[in-house]
Order: sequence, then C-alpha cells, then structure tokens
Amino acid sequence: MEQLKIVASARQIPDRKVTNQELSTMMETDDEWIYTRTGIHQRNVVTSENTSDLASSVAKKILDKSGVSPESIDFIIVSTMSPDSLSPSTAAIVQANIGATNAFAFDLSAACSGFVYGMSIASSLLMTRYQRGIVIGAEVLSKLVDWKDRTTAVLFGDGAAGVLVERTQENIGLLGEELRTFGAKGDNLVAGQFANTNPFSNEISPLDPYFHQNGREVYSFATREVPEALQVALEKAQVSADDVDYYLLHQANSRIVSSIAKRFGQPLSKFPINMALNGNTSAASIGILLDELIESKQIHAGQTIAFAGFGGGLTVGAQIWKI
Repeated sequence: MEQLKIVASARQIPDRKVTNQELSTMMETDDEWIYTRTGIHQRNVVTSENTSDLASSVAKKILDKSGVSPESIDFIIVSTMSPDSLSPSTAAIVQANIGATNAFAFDLSAACSGFVYGMSIASSLLMTRYQRGIVIGAEVLSKLVDWKDRTTAVLFGDGAAGVLVERTQENIGLLGEELRTFGAKGDNLVAGQFANTNPFSNEISPLDPYFHQNGREVYSFATREVPEALQVALEKAQVSADDVDYYLLHQANSRIVSSIAKRFGQPLSKFPINMALNGNTSAASIGILLDELIESKQIHAGQTIAFAGFGGGLTVGAQIWKI
C-alpha cells in the first residue's frame, strides 16, 4: 500500500531582526512585559521581500536538497494569510520562479492552521493521482501589523518554510488527523478587511488591514480545542500520546504550548519551542520548527511526530505522522 514521505524541508527567515528592546522605543512596552506574556524576545521582518520571495527561496532550497527537477513537481500549495496579491496567487508566482512548468499551484487561507491544512490537501492529492508536491507556509505579517498597537505588534514575525512530499512504498506517512473550524468565533481574530468602493453599495465597508484579536478568547480556545483535536488524531492513528516523539505546535505563545503539554501529561521536552527568536509566523511556524529540528538531527526517519496548528478562522488542525 502506497504511503506518503516527507522527502526534504527548508526555511527562509528575513535578515532584519526586531528585538523587544527596539519595540520599546516605538511603543509603551519592554522585553520583560512581552517575554513573560508570550515567550518572544525578537521577530524577523522583511525589508524588501514579499511573501512570494520567501516562499520561492524555500522551494528552491527544497529542490536543491532533494535533487529533484522542478519539472517533476505536480503541485505547489502555499498556505498564507498575507499573499502578495489575491491574483496571481503566491503559489503561482513560486511556480514561475522555480520553473515548475508542469505543476498546478494555488494558495490556501487557514491562518495559523494553514500548514496542517495544506499537508492534508497534499496527502489527498498524492493518494489519489499525483506523485510529488511542495507545501509551503509563508507569511509577511509585518504588512498586517499596526506597529503602534502593542497588543499585536509584539507578536508577529515574517518567514516561510515548507516540505517536499511524495508517494512511497515505505511504511510511513500520515497516520491520522483532525481538522476543525469554528466560524462563529471568527471575529476573535481578524485581519485584512477590504473596503467596498462599489458605487452601487448603500453602505461602504471600512478598510482595515490590521490585526485585531481578542487575546484572552484565542488563548482559551487554543488551550481547550488543540488538546481535543490532538487526542482525536491520536485515536485515529491508533497511537498513544507516549508514542509521539515530538509535538510540533504552532508557535504562538509559550504558555499555550506549556498548557497543552501539561494536559497531555507529556514532558515539555517533547514540545520544542522557537518563538523566542521568530515570533508568531502564522502558517510558517510549524514548518520553520520542523526544518530546524531536521537540520539539528533531533527529528529523523523512524520517529512519530505530531503537528498542531490553531488560529484565525477560528481553526484547528492536528496530524500524526510517521516519518
């Protein structure tokens, strides 16, 4: 029976670092205030790049690492809530930039659950008719941040990461997943609202590109729903919490990660954290963490790992993989 293999991973982080100390010169805050509430010391922001630039760099690195030709890629999925434009899609720009002339490409919008949702769609595509695809989470959230609002500006960073996934005869792959959406709670985290300038409209919607969130409600949502989704995914995969080598959670808040580890009765060492240096990179965060752990050889073939994303929508996505 054919299964799925994560063949290669890569990440791209902008060079410009913005520390909490630097933010304290722009707004009323300081490193202690930010770090104790979020676990974040700094974040990285673009200076000239856009989302497609970060994503294209990731795709090129993946091709170099794997040794596969761009022409052999069947599809490209870019999960993002901060695309270059609505059309063309960021994925279409990546397809052109890497010369993947045979690939179809599209963007997916599921905010911080985007990488997990993208991996789910890729798995379905590969198990039905395709051989090889690239899934990338890429964000330039700095263009959605009001840099005078300390409740959001301290949280978010830019970055991209992704994987090459292909069919294999090996006994590995996606063992179980649980995807959930809570649309009725969507107004707890919003960004990128468009103005309606339609001359026929009786009411013109306001233009508001910036992040707005009910931090308390999002925290409560994540600590309640992520453990439940993970538990269902584990049951579908027919593995126990103890069987998982690492839990790779969306890097939003260190207290959320700690709470989920406690809920599962698992050591915090199984829940790696990198948000201190990267901030919250939304759809890119799980992929960035995965690539760092593969690069350091902490994650390797034969292990069982869990992904869990959560955020805007509101959405949750949990998967169990044997890699």
